[in-house]
Amino acid sequence: MRSADTEGMRGELLGSSGMSADFVEAKALHSWELSHVERLILTDGTTIIFKCATEPFTHEHEALIGAWQAGVGVPRLIKFFRSGTTLAMLMEDLGEPDQEATDEHGITAAVQLHSAAIPPSLPQADNKWLASLPQRAMRTLDLLNEQGRWSDADDIREALRDIDRAASQRAEGTTTAPYGWVHSEFHPESLLVRDGRVRLYDLARAFHGPCLLDLASWHGTVEAPDPDRTREFLESYVEAGGSASALTRRGGLKPQDWALGWHRVWALEWFLAQALVWIGDVSADHAYMNVVRRHTHDAAYLLNI
Repeated sequence: MRSADTEGMRGELLGSSGMSADFVEAKALHSWELSHVERLILTDGTTIIFKCATEPFTHEHEALIGAWQAGVGVPRLIKFFRSGTTLAMLMEDLGEPDQEATDEHGITAAVQLHSAAIPPSLPQADNKWLASLPQRAMRTLDLLNEQGRWSDADDIREALRDIDRAASQRAEGTTTAPYGWVHSEFHPESLLVRDGRVRLYDLARAFHGPCLLDLASWHGTVEAPDPDRTREFLESYVEAGGSASALTRRGGLKPQDWALGWHRVWALEWFLAQALVWIGDVSADHAYMNVVRRHTHDAAYLLNI
């Protein structure tokens, strides 16, 4: 996001909160095209977090409020405002972690989040939504082609067609427990471990859906999917109090294959949307295409298509 935009939103939010005179310094923590995060230092030495974002990340305040009210360990929202297609928030500063998040921490956080009361503001994703992802991805690919982009993606389109043909059957079990909060950016970097407590942040894309997508995302997508590792994670999740149905077959597949396969479909649809709508950086097309190609072929394999 442009510095002028972030400074303007920060100033407006501090002003409306009566904190303008208390502001001393801003230290950037994270910034990219769609969001920006700063630690603000106040005159008394205390700190708070300022975060601003543009579409499609303009409903995070609702997720934070819902999670806080449900007893989930998240930063407390101090103040927010929405204006047009932007969101600005002041939040509690959780501080710096005193250790890296482990699988055990991830399981603890997942069990808590997935069992929390679901606010009506969370968008809901059912079987039809999941089965629609390949079709949505193909439509985005068509639009990119109409712009003269992604012309070497015939193999991606063919794999998506194959996935789409089987999508309705493979999506069976979407609403099988655990079905609730889906963080959607669930990985170690979205957890903060400090003083023996585990807190979650980055809930900008949270929704009500199949929680196995969170469990499949924990180990990331940089390396090839590892169903055996994911199976162990699912078993530990159940042992820690997560729904025993996490280990049931769905869509005719083992739960680890179903989770990893559909997570890759969900991820590739998001990457395509970034390429076309949210970022639209033509210079990044080659990199995005490689990621989408890898996810598409991994998904077809995992979903046994």
